[in-house]
Amino acid sequence: MTITNQYPSLKYKVVLITGGASGIGANLVEAFCQQGAQVCFIDIRDDDAHKLVEQLSHSTSNTPPRYYRCNLLNIPKLQATIKQIYSDVGAINVLINNAANDTRHDFRNVTVDYWNERLAVNLRHHFFAAQAVYPQMLELGGGSIINLGSMSWYATQGGMPGYTSSKAAIEGLTRGLARDMGGDNIRVNTLVPGWVMTDRQVAMLTQEKTARNILENQCLKKSVMPEDISAMALFLASDDSRMCTAQHFIVDGGWI
Repeated sequence: MTITNQYPSLKYKVVLITGGASGIGANLVEAFCQQGAQVCFIDIRDDDAHKLVEQLSHSTSNTPPRYYRCNLLNIPKLQATIKQIYSDVGAINVLINNAANDTRHDFRNVTVDYWNERLAVNLRHHFFAAQAVYPQMLELGGGSIINLGSMSWYATQGGMPGYTSSKAAIEGLTRGLARDMGGDNIRVNTLVPGWVMTDRQVAMLTQEKTARNILENQCLKKSVMPEDISAMALFLASDDSRMCTAQHFIVDGGWI
């Protein structure tokens, strides 16, 4: 599926996407490049990241994305990277907190250290990235922050309490920051994907029985694709959604 909508307000805007080297993140990078935005993305998957930059350098007439290597568990490094982006490209207009890890884990075996690590991977960097871009958006007179949530906790999915707890907390973070930043014309929303058919999901998690179960639960009997998530992100980042904040937008084919 190709995204056909064009949002003139996104052209030349500086967009930062975390976890942009693969999966939904890589599609987000491509979608914003196609809008003429100046896209920067953070990841630690060097091979995937360089391959994506190379691919988009040849496939689009717009400015190719910039890759910044940063482990999001290292908050000082994240803060320094956001300052570097400001120096290299300019103030960030749009932040998309996409990076996460849904590795399954049995609640009976979770240690304090593992619990803290799950929250650091799936929640902590959302806050500190938002905190770090705030002065830049303030300088611009506004901005849009999009936090990626998950339908998993809505659907009472088990087997990964550190992940589902983090994703539930993201909606609370979104609403609190929307109130705190609203007076500065900074909008904060949560984008909640359903079961998206990324390469990882198809290769690792989606067996034939699982695939049937997904379609049975969805009202719409077709797969949710990364492009469906990007389409909503483009809208939420654009001026067309100028009065949308403190909300969650679900793209799941009608499951939850």
